[in-house]
Amino acid sequence: MGGFKIVCLLSVISALIVSVLLFLLCEDRLLLVPVTPVVPDRWWGKGEGGNVDDEKISEFLISVSEDTISELRSRIISDLPRLSPALEDSAFNYGFNTKFLKDIARYWLEEFDWQAQETLLNSFPQFITNIDGLDIHYLHVKPSPVSGQKVVPLLLVHGWPGSIVEFLDIIPLLTAGNEEVALEIIAPSIPGYGFSSAPGKPGFNSKHAAQIFKKLMVRLGHEKFYCQGGDWGSFITTNLATLFPSHVLGLHVNMGGVISPGGMMKNLLVLVPGMKYLLVDKEDMEKVSSLGSFYASLLRESGYFHQQATKPDTVGVGLSSSPLGLAAYILEKFSTWTNPDWTRDNTGGLEGGRHPIKRDRMLTNVMLYWVTNSITSSMRFYKENFPLLMDRDISRIPIEMPVGFADFPKELYRAPKYLISGKFPHLIQYTRMPRGGHFAAMEEPQLLAEDIIKFINTVEEKANFVAKQEF
Repeated sequence: MGGFKIVCLLSVISALIVSVLLFLLCEDRLLLVPVTPVVPDRWWGKGEGGNVDDEKISEFLISVSEDTISELRSRIISDLPRLSPALEDSAFNYGFNTKFLKDIARYWLEEFDWQAQETLLNSFPQFITNIDGLDIHYLHVKPSPVSGQKVVPLLLVHGWPGSIVEFLDIIPLLTAGNEEVALEIIAPSIPGYGFSSAPGKPGFNSKHAAQIFKKLMVRLGHEKFYCQGGDWGSFITTNLATLFPSHVLGLHVNMGGVISPGGMMKNLLVLVPGMKYLLVDKEDMEKVSSLGSFYASLLRESGYFHQQATKPDTVGVGLSSSPLGLAAYILEKFSTWTNPDWTRDNTGGLEGGRHPIKRDRMLTNVMLYWVTNSITSSMRFYKENFPLLMDRDISRIPIEMPVGFADFPKELYRAPKYLISGKFPHLIQYTRMPRGGHFAAMEEPQLLAEDIIKFINTVEEKANFVAKQEF
């Protein structure tokens, strides 16, 4: 009998030890925090290097030649007869419906006014400067503060298949700010996107983009600044805050990109019956109540990722040669990533005024990829970052500055609060938005701007309180 008691006692002790270890792992307290890696300087331009000390900043204006527009029109016209007929009643389930693509082509040829869009883009102050061998293009919009407003710098980073066009509607809201703060916006094009030059060598990933954008902010006189991003912008700004924490006052993201080991463990545990009630906030239950259908949807919508993370140059040949192919590839994301239910719609929700983003704005975004011939280099960013997604060192380094998160209900990959709290231990603001999807800055600029301003205002108020206490 004594032996049985000992076995029971050992079993209880073992269970307690396992439980404690599992708890510590889930809370990211078990594994040692690795040393923050150093990102070495590297020349990413062509050749062996140039004048690394050249910090010249030049004004920039977009000016697309008539020949480029004429060639684009010719290619659209020549593309049309080769479009494969759409299957009956297929809607957007097979991708972009080619019957509707003909309507897009007609609008592009007959109604879309590139000159007007070019003028709009050029109404935002733009500049270009060379960093590590790459020409970095960026918008730099300064506010006109009123009495009582503090001006703070914000690095605003786009994603794929977006561009600086994502921010045309939100920038005026951010620079206006509220009674306490107004934001000075620096919105760069990721290298390989738009008017930023593409890396000439393999290996350029989001850590290197973070390093270049940190250098850009310092070059502009901002040793400390706020960061915001979605999609790749979320990865880049999260890496920037991880690698260069002394420069970042606060981080705001609207997509959860970097997940800690504890977050990954919790994500597995919510699959165990009953565990979600211990780990998940009541407001986040909907995000984990149907994980099977969620992962099925994610699998269906992530085929592009595998292609771009393995053989981007292959698909780039077709997309850089056919404007309609490029438009279909990009606009299909603007359909499904805004509302996944639109796969059952014959126009993908892009017709009839239902889409929150205007058609001209979406086509302007496509145009930036076409006129700069940057679709291939933009997709290479997936291949360069694929190994980094498996880099557990970055995910295991908690971000020590304040973090704000905006959760939009139609986002492709939603991040419940439990999933990101390990990487973001100082998550001071988690907003569950009433509407909106992946392209939040374009779909719901007012909602996102208010959330960013609220977050920055909270951080600034706390910093002012601490400064007064210390004084």
